[in-house]
Amino acid sequence: MGVTVVVGGQYGGEGKGKLVAHLAKRDDAAYVVRCGGPNSGHTVESNGQTYKLRMLPAGFVNAKSRLLLAAGSLINLQILNREIEISGIDKKRVGIDFNSAIITEEESKSETGLGLRNKIGSTLSGTGVGVAKRVLRDGSVKLAKEMPEAKPFLTDVAGEINSGIDKGEKCIIEGTQGFGLSLYHADCYPYATSRDTTASAFLSEVGVSPMKVNSIIMAVRTFPIRVGGNSGPLKNEINWEEVRKISGYPYGISEFTTVTGTLRRIARFDLDLVKRAVMINRPTELALHGADYLDFVNKGIREYELLNGIAKNFIKILENEIGIPVNFIGTGTSQLEIIDRVDNIHKISNILGSSEVSYV
Repeated sequence: MGVTVVVGGQYGGEGKGKLVAHLAKRDDAAYVVRCGGPNSGHTVESNGQTYKLRMLPAGFVNAKSRLLLAAGSLINLQILNREIEISGIDKKRVGIDFNSAIITEEESKSETGLGLRNKIGSTLSGTGVGVAKRVLRDGSVKLAKEMPEAKPFLTDVAGEINSGIDKGEKCIIEGTQGFGLSLYHADCYPYATSRDTTASAFLSEVGVSPMKVNSIIMAVRTFPIRVGGNSGPLKNEINWEEVRKISGYPYGISEFTTVTGTLRRIARFDLDLVKRAVMINRPTELALHGADYLDFVNKGIREYELLNGIAKNFIKILENEIGIPVNFIGTGTSQLEIIDRVDNIHKISNILGSSEVSYV
């Protein structure tokens, strides 16, 4: 089955958590491993409840998936334990790599003292300071294997994942944040996150060779978003009322960040940014969220054929411009509001008894 990497192509909030949850169920993933730290979140719906996760992999929705946090992760054990409790999953499903770093309130206070919220729009989770301390080989850094509280979770994540890959099991690597926030590849330093946010960086954090990757899915939005405050430039920025008018939504719409709860900024689609993200990540598929923001009539649709002309034209132009298929289309915030074109084709093929079925 191989490895699927999910990566963001804009500034975060592209629907990666929703996509990972969908894939974990569709492909019955044996492993879902999350990268990064608690400075970003993924929103997932399951059994009628909404979960805003900063540590627990979004693949928890599949009861059979092993949930792992990579060696390159920065982990807040308090947040992780709270999310395990809220989601009601068995702790035995969760594994933390021996070499992942543990961050505490101390790192968060350091970021507050540095004024990072005002300077670069930091979430003040302590992730950036944790990364800096680890790079400096600061003696105060505690790895998971040194923390008694982490003992029940400890494992060799790279060992588990690679063993599973060799057995033909499915693994999903859940990237966080977005390409436009990459410490190395963003075009607005220092308005960036504290690490690289590309597919290759996620593989490095986990300890998986690129040779084992089966697919890279890059998630983007029809209207990209960025966190509020002094978080850096956002090309073609508009306001939420303009989006409501464009879409024809019959009621007001807005989105707030998972971590800080602040109103997100929003903009018109930036093709140049997405093209650069494609060049560096080399995705095999795209997931496009926000078909309902193009036109409200698309909200909740689950079959590609039922999308209106505006959405289909947007998808066609995007595919022609970047040469990559848009295989997933989000039509709303609900977990069920998604079109899986590959899955639909497989179902049609099975009904017709033929593998010679292509996109309409």
